[in-house]
Amino acid sequence: MSKKLSLTLAASVLALGSLTAGAPAIAAGDHHELAKEKAPKTVKGNGQSYKERIQEWKKNGKPGKLKEVELQILGTSDLHTNFVNYDYYRDAKSNSLSLAKTGVLIEDAREENPNSLLFDNGDLIQGTPFGGYKVNVDPLEDDELHPAFAALESLDFDASTLGNHEFNFGLEYLDNALEEASFPVLNANVYDAETGENRFTPYTIMDKEVTDRKGKKHTIQVGVIGVVAPGIMNWDRAHLEGEVIAEDAADTVEKFIPEVEKAGADVVVVLSHSGMGDEVHTDKEDDITYQLTEVDGVDAIITGHNHDVFPGSFGDLENVDQENGTINGVPVVMPGKFGSHLGVIDLTLEPRGKKWRITNSEAELRAIDSTSDEVAEQVIEAVKETHEGTVEYIRSPVGETTAPINSYFSLVQDDPSVQIVNNAQLWYAEQQFAGTANADLPLLSAAAPFKAGGRNGGDYYTNIETGEIAIKNVADLYVYDNTVFVLKLTGADVKEWLEMSAGQFTQIDPAATGEQRFIDDNYRTYNFDVIDGVTYDIDITEPAKYDGEGAVVNEGAERIENLQYEGAAIDPNQEFLVVTNNYRASGNFPGVRNATESIDFAYENRQVLQDYILDVGTIDPSADDNWQFAPVEGDPNLVFETSNSAQSLAEREPAIQYIEVTQNGFAKYGYTIQ
Repeated sequence: MSKKLSLTLAASVLALGSLTAGAPAIAAGDHHELAKEKAPKTVKGNGQSYKERIQEWKKNGKPGKLKEVELQILGTSDLHTNFVNYDYYRDAKSNSLSLAKTGVLIEDAREENPNSLLFDNGDLIQGTPFGGYKVNVDPLEDDELHPAFAALESLDFDASTLGNHEFNFGLEYLDNALEEASFPVLNANVYDAETGENRFTPYTIMDKEVTDRKGKKHTIQVGVIGVVAPGIMNWDRAHLEGEVIAEDAADTVEKFIPEVEKAGADVVVVLSHSGMGDEVHTDKEDDITYQLTEVDGVDAIITGHNHDVFPGSFGDLENVDQENGTINGVPVVMPGKFGSHLGVIDLTLEPRGKKWRITNSEAELRAIDSTSDEVAEQVIEAVKETHEGTVEYIRSPVGETTAPINSYFSLVQDDPSVQIVNNAQLWYAEQQFAGTANADLPLLSAAAPFKAGGRNGGDYYTNIETGEIAIKNVADLYVYDNTVFVLKLTGADVKEWLEMSAGQFTQIDPAATGEQRFIDDNYRTYNFDVIDGVTYDIDITEPAKYDGEGAVVNEGAERIENLQYEGAAIDPNQEFLVVTNNYRASGNFPGVRNATESIDFAYENRQVLQDYILDVGTIDPSADDNWQFAPVEGDPNLVFETSNSAQSLAEREPAIQYIEVTQNGFAKYGYTIQ
């Protein structure tokens, strides 16, 4: 690379990403670094407007500066249908999220500098029950403007790109959603599988009228290219296989740069729905923003996908300038998630003949004001009908619970919030296989704690109170738009699957006397599968066999001990059916990839959970304790973090001791392996 639903449709309304699932839409990052602390609300130019700065330059006698133009690039990313300042899972107003809140920052930035362009970086139409509502309850009609694009149009966005979650509902739905958008929605690295042509518009050239410091108007041509993580071919394989192919995003940008420049672009902006990555590039990896800063001709980048922030994070990478917001000299913004931040890139350009040359560039993030009720009312109005319909829908009751259900301790012990999902999946699969050739095979189920803090903060946990269970609570338990898959595997495959899941934990030294954090914050909790139907111990004195991507890092490591089925050691050759979801079945998890049969039921896991609760009526939350940590010698000082809200619950858990509040809504707890 060169340098430079009615109740039966209910659960469809979900949450944060089908992983089709939250697919690596999440970057490794330390949740200690609160987004607002990493990216404080700041304003370039000492808070002066563009006109005020011009007057200052005139006063100070800098006529050469008056020929320059300041072009401002504004960006959002990973809104995930958070348009209204409302938390659909808590069914309550929230000023810590939403495009309506970001809109206030957008209006302020435009007032400072009218030479502005505004872009969205994808993961727009899916994420909360709002998105699912427009799929299953009030389906998008032909010629209807999708409310997500109505929200962007209310703030006069100039263009956007596709995120990986735009593909969660299939290509037909996506095409319908894009049809009425009034601005370009771009993607350059997804191609039609049959023709080899770009499936979407790869780039656009915008003639942007700007005013220089003398008040003279000019036209600057801004080229905008969009790319998405190629992992969509795994995460949404059921929708995309045979229909499209996804090429390497960094190579694609490099391919299109000459074409965009030949078309007249003075400035090239890349909308990269890809994580940051690092200095090493491998083909078709999902996180390639760092590589984009090395592509000659790229002038500015809006990135996302990881739900992290830049400037702020990624200071360990080479050639990162946090103060000026550049990487390898290229200004980059990664504006958090759910509307938490606005990315602001300032480019200073001077005329050189008929072209323009960038003389200075810098980038920053501005955090929304969570203490204020101020919003951009036009956004609220644009989505009012869908928002109100969603709120009414999520309040529909489906059952009751005799005790609270939460996920605060779901990473350190078998937990009711995961157990109920596994119970529901087993209940569903037993009905589907009754009377079939597979009816006599042992049936297992895999589920993971989706809402378990991490990069999303100390309030990102399932927390359902005793009493009525509504659709919003079902979505809180199962936040992704996944569908049911059943895999036929051997006992040996099941063990490797669990070895991969056990990567959730760091290796501890039982002889050490100091504190040891035993949960790996860089491991994605949606990969910590608990497999019910077998029992097993996890020995965290052993190193992990696999890294977070499923590659072997310690060939001889064995963390899974005492793996049993029906009270006897599991037979490595015995066949099992394991209920899971399309994200796991389509991925490259150890063990999973050896499946001899993969059965797609095309029915949402969340809907299965809802059906189960409707059938049972009243849930008595409990866990069967089918997994535990293997005993260790000595008395290691083990600590972990979970929500500060779990303090009172820790008093009821013999193995858990509250220690102190930390930050970002978290607290430190001690853990004793029993």
